Amino acid sequence: MTGDPETPQPTARTVIHEGLPTQLPDIDPEETQDWIASFDDMVSERGRARARYLMLRLLERSREQQIGVPALRSTDYINTIPSEREPWFPGDEEVERRIRAFIRWNAAVMVTNANRKGLEVGGHIATYQSSASLYEVGFNHFFRGKDADDLGDQVFIQGHGSPGIYARAYLEGRLSEEQLYRFRQEVQHGQQAGLPSYPHPRLMPDFWEFPTVSMGLTGINSIYQARFNRYLQNRGIKDTSDQRVWAFLGDGEMAEPESLGAIRVAAREELDNLVWVVNCNLQQLDGPVTGNGKIIQELESNFRGAGWNVIKVIWGREWDELLARDVDGVLVNQMNTTPDGAFQTYSVEEGSFAREHFFGADPRLRKMVEHMTDDQIYKLPRGGHDYRKVYAAFDAATKHVGQPTVILAKTVKGWTIDALEGKNATHQMKKLTPEDVKKFRDRLYMPISDRDIDRAYEETGGAPFFHPGEKSPEIEYMLERRSQLGGSAPKRVNRSRPLTLPGDKAYAELRKGAGENKIATTMATVRLLREWMKDKELGKRIVPIAPDEYRTFGMDSMFSTAKVYAHGGQQYPSVDRNLLLSYKEANDGQMLHEGISEAGAMGSAIAAGSSYATHGEHMIPFYIFYSMFGFQRTGDSIWAMADQMARGFLIGATAGRTTLTGEGLQHADGHSPLIAATNPAIVHYDPAFSYEVAHIMRSGLERMYGDGPDGNGPEDVIFYITVYNEPVHQPAEPDDLDVDALLKGLHRVSTGDGDGPRVQLMASGVAFPWVAEAQRILAEDWGVQADTWSVTSWNELAREAIASEEWNLLHPEETPRTAYVTTAMEDADGPAVAVTDYQAAVPLQIARWVPTEFRVLGTDGFGFADTRPAARRHFHVDAESVVVQALQALADLGEIERSKVKEAFQRYRIDDPTAVSGRKQEGADA
Repeated sequence: MTGDPETPQPTARTVIHEGLPTQLPDIDPEETQDWIASFDDMVSERGRARARYLMLRLLERSREQQIGVPALRSTDYINTIPSEREPWFPGDEEVERRIRAFIRWNAAVMVTNANRKGLEVGGHIATYQSSASLYEVGFNHFFRGKDADDLGDQVFIQGHGSPGIYARAYLEGRLSEEQLYRFRQEVQHGQQAGLPSYPHPRLMPDFWEFPTVSMGLTGINSIYQARFNRYLQNRGIKDTSDQRVWAFLGDGEMAEPESLGAIRVAAREELDNLVWVVNCNLQQLDGPVTGNGKIIQELESNFRGAGWNVIKVIWGREWDELLARDVDGVLVNQMNTTPDGAFQTYSVEEGSFAREHFFGADPRLRKMVEHMTDDQIYKLPRGGHDYRKVYAAFDAATKHVGQPTVILAKTVKGWTIDALEGKNATHQMKKLTPEDVKKFRDRLYMPISDRDIDRAYEETGGAPFFHPGEKSPEIEYMLERRSQLGGSAPKRVNRSRPLTLPGDKAYAELRKGAGENKIATTMATVRLLREWMKDKELGKRIVPIAPDEYRTFGMDSMFSTAKVYAHGGQQYPSVDRNLLLSYKEANDGQMLHEGISEAGAMGSAIAAGSSYATHGEHMIPFYIFYSMFGFQRTGDSIWAMADQMARGFLIGATAGRTTLTGEGLQHADGHSPLIAATNPAIVHYDPAFSYEVAHIMRSGLERMYGDGPDGNGPEDVIFYITVYNEPVHQPAEPDDLDVDALLKGLHRVSTGDGDGPRVQLMASGVAFPWVAEAQRILAEDWGVQADTWSVTSWNELAREAIASEEWNLLHPEETPRTAYVTTAMEDADGPAVAVTDYQAAVPLQIARWVPTEFRVLGTDGFGFADTRPAARRHFHVDAESVVVQALQALADLGEIERSKVKEAFQRYRIDDPTAVSGRKQEGADA
């Protein structure tokens, strides 16, 4: 192990195998040396082929003896593409070097200026500096732009590298110098006058295409984007054969579960339209990624084992001569056994340190570099900074067939900035002093004087930007290259055409109710989906998505017609092939069956929901899932879906805390509406009746794919609809239904007749039958009349009320607006009791604006396994609990005697779940 000789050495020897360090005590060093010497002799006398055979036999024998030796899945720590196989480089390397220097400069200046005194809004300097060559090879030679006939490639930019992308856009004339000065200042100078921190389509809708922070989501989302491109191709909707997905990630980012979690999917689907470029600068945010191991070797093992094509770009061209002279493999061995932490040390120490500690370990190594100066040794480059090495890797990746490709490029974090280069604290270093900037200028050979730098600091508190002029050779070269490749990138373009939406006929069945039959709202929703899929215009654009639960949600009837998408078709006789609802796969199948992966399903939903922009084709994701496994498990992905301005339907089925209680706590959703409320793009509805489902789904289509509610075009929103597996009576739509009120979130269903005290009973979703039964009990047993209200959306009611108050705040001279819920209930008599199958906090969102005494019953606490009646009695939300709460509210207002409350409490035993142990339930399966 290479290291400082003054550092105490461990008693155990560190063996690096496939990038992973393992410390094993050497209990008999002499015996060990005998084995190694014997092996060396055998190689010398019998040759490497014989040595390889014996090593493989020993590995085989070690497994037979149950010794834990892992499989060999990594290659030597050298470039995958040898120098003699590198392709001819088609560009002007000197011009492109100057372009990189200009972009590096402006990227670093932008961040340091954003942290001038009195502003200090943060930023990241070092990430782009390490990856500049990786991006520039792509921009100048590979990334196809949106002016291409097929709308070009899809490029996922690493989030922390955004300053370099802005700097390139500035040179191209797409951004102004003023905008660069306003990096991370998006409001104070006016809307769209500044630049967001990271790639955010919602904040820069004509520029960014993919949101890539939170880190890790790039990996899984790029895989499902590439898979969706193939889906469009195979279904004959769009020719995507020339489109490629490029994803840039960091080696530290690969620790995120989403980064590696779906790589087997890419290999299984044979996504040779996907290229990952992992910037391996060996550093994460606060230190080395794996100081005692080798992250590139570790990642190579992961990807090779998963079935990817792996291309390593580790050493720059200056190493080629040394490797050519390495006839006995001593240099390669030193590369293989040196841990990443040591390489980071070499990047910050002088060349003499590397001469002593890296090359000094063996006389053959010392002799190999005796002709080189210390400065030449220090400047031996990593491959990710060598333009030709990177070009060779990109070129090979685009020509590889049958597998996705990952390029593992070794770089130095903060490269070319002496103040930052290779240091552990680089991520936290946000600005450069004038002296730092001058050294940076010298390193890049920038034509900027000391006087210009000093004056800029005096006048603005930061360094000056640089532009060589619109007619300069560098700018003309940049623009010509982008023109040849299909225009500037990144760029977001919406070329989708309006859809013709289904008419009244598609919704007739749900609106007429179910008569004497009981139907769950999940089934009502699926019935409507089937109607949509029959529509000539809309049907082919529906993308059903489920994580291994199609049968659960009654969608198995679609298998025979829509079929499950499989890129290779169905190559086996299905076990249920003789059944009417047999499982069928097809190359042009419509249904995306993601297996047990909600994260993967969200990846598909995002790709489908943003297809109107990425492909110019409206596609309508219909992702149905156990509601508990949506926002709770994949809330970050749903945020990414909103950031990407994707549209579509998220169906939270088997919703609520008491409807699926046989499954137990982990399946009991009592809070998804609260999480949904935190996402401004999510429009949440919780319908109780099939006719409500019809109007809500129709509204979703019109808002997301039609002319929008105001005729201004589609909205960038996502409809989240919670539905239930519990069969309930489905009445026909009332003749006088106020559809506008339903869509606003609240409409009156029935009015109590007769004299006596009055109450208002409010419920959403599966809770409505409880208030309907409570209405009957109150009237028959207690002489209390109740009106019932269906709250289709607590969230939308609260948002509208908050928006009204904000409008009043900003328009003090105008007539104040009144919240809709206040207006709707202003003539309602008596206290209001709201009941929900979610936590009480869900209806409490509107408490401030309900114009009467407001009481709430909710399912706070953990779920559990039991019957629905027992669970509802436990949480005090069933009909009898509603009755007692209504009576208590009336007693508190002095409208009835308090003794009635006590009498009801004792009669119904609402504190005792055993009181309902004999009650039966229907449809309790998932």
